[in-house]
Amino acid sequence: MRTPLFRGLMRLLIVPVTATLAVLMAGAPGAHAATDLSQVAEALRDGPVYVDPAASDQLSSADAEALADKIEDADKPVFIAVLPADQPTENLLMNLRTETGVTGLYGIRVGERFDAGADPSVLSVQAVNNLVRSVQTAGDPKAQLNDFVDSALRNVRGTAPAGWSDGGGGGVDVGGLIAAGAVLAAGGAGAYALVRRNRRRHEEEQRAALERLRVVVDEDITAFGEELDRLDFHPAEAGADDAMRADYEHALDAYEKAKRLMDSARRPEEVKAVTQALADGRFSLTQLAARREHRPLPERRPPCFFDPRHGPSVTDATWTPPGGAPRDVPVCAADQTRLADGRDPVVREVDTEYGRRPYWEAGPAYGPWAGGYFGGGLLPGLLIGTMLGSMMATPAYAADYGAGYGYGADGYEGGDVSGADFDAGGFGGGDFVGGDFGGGGFDGGGF
Repeated sequence: MRTPLFRGLMRLLIVPVTATLAVLMAGAPGAHAATDLSQVAEALRDGPVYVDPAASDQLSSADAEALADKIEDADKPVFIAVLPADQPTENLLMNLRTETGVTGLYGIRVGERFDAGADPSVLSVQAVNNLVRSVQTAGDPKAQLNDFVDSALRNVRGTAPAGWSDGGGGGVDVGGLIAAGAVLAAGGAGAYALVRRNRRRHEEEQRAALERLRVVVDEDITAFGEELDRLDFHPAEAGADDAMRADYEHALDAYEKAKRLMDSARRPEEVKAVTQALADGRFSLTQLAARREHRPLPERRPPCFFDPRHGPSVTDATWTPPGGAPRDVPVCAADQTRLADGRDPVVREVDTEYGRRPYWEAGPAYGPWAGGYFGGGLLPGLLIGTMLGSMMATPAYAADYGAGYGYGADGYEGGDVSGADFDAGGFGGGDFVGGDFGGGGFDGGGF
């Protein structure tokens, strides 16, 4: 977390020269050229608040810095821009999000009008809509923006962009460059280290979680490789047809893909793609077996809940975890028989600090691992009432592991750089509407 001194120094050092020049070039009073969104985006990549010089009567430099400090202290991907009343508003939110390229929640005040948009991985469209409506009656810009930010910080998922920790500061303060530079030169290294400490600790925790998870994923990959080795199939054998060869090739490709993705994984949520590949490969082997035995092709089903290494499930069976409520889970044929006979299923256990435990009683990193196997909205119902299910229902979990469990389906979390690759539906498609916003800000589809 930055100290107030460091934040102030950095804002003094990073002067919004382009915005100042825009005002100087505007000519006579009242003549204001539309703000270039690339300038706004550049400022927001450095810090959470941008105030156009032509809109400085809306929010003072001191108030803007206080607002920015609040967002940075919360370590959340919330962006605020204050623009003059004559700024064109058609597709404004979507265009700014495209220019900035960073996943987050964006609030823009244009003159007396205000609206917001967000990536779905950060905040739902309905939540954004509710936040906007809750502050529309606030006439004072400072009060409106602070109310919006206060509510947003309690709800938004994800973390602040890394660029804010690299010395950015938004476009809100000018002056004092020489004095600030001297102080920064003397103590900048220490201040920078302090700023990065929390982020490094978070990264270290993520790396440790990934290494624990890597053991389990490597076991999955090895088990699938052994299935391929045991498979008595040759593409040129008698009776083999193109469909069989395609299934076999798909299974081999899935095996290689899983190994490649695991080798390159740097965060626990990236494991989701690995287990997705393994699930695809095992289904291809199931199809291949059916073709060779001249049986009807199986329907695509999720893996066995108790251990995905058992292969695709054949049916759903009722299971009640200790102390939990009954629920239907996908099971393999062997576990179906065990449950029907009143025996315990063969459960995938993993190492924890308390010894071997079922994966749903292990750490949060197993959410993405399970999410790759049981995607499509199936996982929450399977894990309800378990330790892992309880973890995954919290905003904190979504911030750290969201891409593996329903949040951030595109793989980007709050604060991630996605460029123009984002769901534009969260940013509306129309214009800002009348001064009272008409109860929704945009009249476009996202709102």
